[in-house]
Order: sequence, then structure tokens, then C-alpha cells
Amino acid sequence: MTMLLAALISAPVATANSGGLQINGLGGGSAPWTIVVLLTFLSLIPSLLLCVTPFARLLIVFHFLRQALGLQTTPSNQTLIGLSMILTFFLMQPVGNVVYDTAIVPLEAGTITPLQALENAGVPMRAFMSHYIRDKDVELFLELAKEPRPHNLQDVSFRVLLPAYILSELKAGFQIGTVLFLPFLIVDMVVASITTSVGMMQLPPVVISTPLKLLLFLMVDGWHLLVGALMRSFN
Repeated sequence: MTMLLAALISAPVATANSGGLQINGLGGGSAPWTIVVLLTFLSLIPSLLLCVTPFARLLIVFHFLRQALGLQTTPSNQTLIGLSMILTFFLMQPVGNVVYDTAIVPLEAGTITPLQALENAGVPMRAFMSHYIRDKDVELFLELAKEPRPHNLQDVSFRVLLPAYILSELKAGFQIGTVLFLPFLIVDMVVASITTSVGMMQLPPVVISTPLKLLLFLMVDGWHLLVGALMRSFN
């Protein structure tokens, strides 16, 4: 996406006429409006990252893991966000290569217009999102948008596809996080029952269960298992 915007920035050209120097923007528009549009796109990149990539699912699962382990600030939010971004880049690199070959390269060569480049870039993104979207969510937003029922997901507009995809990713993230939470919840229940039965009221159960959960997580190589399972969920 960033590469496509960089190519779009290079699209305005300067031409000389009798009245002096004239700067043409996208689609023949004025340069100020071109700059406004491009800056708007740049400000929307974080939101687009959440809406069209696996970033949301990964970040939700990592936050569930931190809560399940009983850790409030470790790993920090910056660490979890950075890890989610790196894994998102790993997953989206094949899609980015297709976008580069079908949109960026022709745009730089001048064989297609910026609008055509955006359309070409949307094809691999649509194929990626359609693979992980739920039909139930698509039907919901088709009903809300009052659009006719399409023959397949390739005919669904981005107006419907984007909210349906992010809703599907939220559900998937919560499902994985809930399953991840259960083993650590059992440890909390066992520790709480033992400390209560022996009369250790002065020591909170969480003080004992947290080190035990960390030891369990490290013994089974939890990070390796979790990240591996997340990556395979996108295959």
C-alpha cells in the first residue's frame, strides 16, 4: 500500500504553457487537491492495515495471552504491536508482491492510470480477504447495504467486503483467544482451590498461579506453538 501511494505521488507532472508553469494532479486535477487526497490516504494507512490484513486477529490473540498469563504490562503494548506488524508483513508479502507486479510496475511505466493501478491492487487484496471471510457476515452487510445478492465473493463490493472481513477477523481472534485462555484458567482454579483448602487466605492465589502459568508456558515452548498455530490458520 505504501509503495502504491509513493507511485501515485510521482504521478503529477509539470507542463509548460504560455501562461507559465502548470502542475497537473491526479486525473488532470489541480496539484493542491492531489496533495490533499494523497495526505488523506497516508493518514488512513493505519486503519487500512487493521481492515485488510491479519493484524487485528494477531493483536487480539496476543492480548488474550497476556491476560491469561496474568501479566499486565509484559510484554508491553509496543512489543505486541511490533510482533503483530512483523507477522502481518510475513503473511502479506506474497500479496504485496502481486500488487507490486500488477499495479506499481505498470503505473511507473506509464501504461496504466493511477485509478487503474488502484483497481489492479484491489484484485489480490479481494482474493486474500475472501478466503477468510464468513458468508454470514457478508450476508449481514449485504442486507444493511441493500445490495443484490452476488453470485460469488468476487462480485461483492468493497463497501460490503471490508466490514465483513474485519468482523470475521474479530470473531476468529476471540475464538482463538478463548481457547488459549482455558488452560490457564484451569491452573487459576486449581491454585485457588488448594490455597483456600489449606487456609492460605493471606496470600492471593494469583501470586502463586502466575509463576506456575509462566513455567507451564515456557515448558511447552508456548511462543513457538502459538505463533506457529496462528501462521497455519492463514494457510
